[in-house]
Amino acid sequence: MTEEQQIKNEDQCCGLVMPISSIDGCNEQHWSDVKAILTESVEGAGFKANLVSYADDVGIIQKRIIQNLYENPIVVCDVSGKNPNVMFELGMRLAFDKPTIIIKDDKTSYSFDTSPIEHLEYPRDLRFTKIVEFKEALKDKLTATLKKSEEDPNYTTFLKHFGTFTVAKLDTKEVSKEDFIIEELKDLKKTMQRQEMMYSERTIMHEPAYFGKFPSDTVQMEVRRAIKRVINKEFSELPASKRKSPEIKEMIFHHVLNDERLHRYCGGPEEIQVMFDNVYHDLVA
Repeated sequence: MTEEQQIKNEDQCCGLVMPISSIDGCNEQHWSDVKAILTESVEGAGFKANLVSYADDVGIIQKRIIQNLYENPIVVCDVSGKNPNVMFELGMRLAFDKPTIIIKDDKTSYSFDTSPIEHLEYPRDLRFTKIVEFKEALKDKLTATLKKSEEDPNYTTFLKHFGTFTVAKLDTKEVSKEDFIIEELKDLKKTMQRQEMMYSERTIMHEPAYFGKFPSDTVQMEVRRAIKRVINKEFSELPASKRKSPEIKEMIFHHVLNDERLHRYCGGPEEIQVMFDNVYHDLVA
């Protein structure tokens, strides 16, 4: 990469979409190591690496994710383990038809819908020599993909390969400084109210707060109840043996994620994901 390209890229953000909690036999430390590898490669290409769920300001996490998925000039998406949140966020990015690089480990199979898109592959065991090659390949791919998207008016990541479509856009509008501050305060108020509700519930139940991967008994119990409600309502006629399949598990998780009662006890989708993985296997065994 030339010095001119380095200067041009250094202020641009490359969004990262990837698992962060245990899935498919890989724990949180594994994904932390993967994130460090991706960050090193992305920064080597002159970009700033940033999880799409992260922002400097306080706000609603779903709003932040959608905004970053739409605005980041390029996104790297790790579909290893086929995490439901990752696959959903990848779908949104592809709907925007903006530069996207898909990666996966060598143990994860291709998904039917995204298999036509080139995937960069890395070893799940993160062995050194192969990771060095992967980082170089990703670095080159980042620079080449963004350059092509800027220079080629017919560039498409996904949609235009299948016909003529109207690409999804986020509506933007100009607001006064006062209106912007009021809107941000409303978001902050909603976040604080949710945190206060969680604290109150746990105080009343004499339960410790949730830290990392150790949810309290009450929170685990609520997740179990949510799973049972979904199974009884949507999958009652499905044999128990079928519920162990990754596809059914993913469908049940999306239903659980929309359970409003559960959000009184949990801080966000990532927390629900961790607890869901902890209890689901035992529940359907």
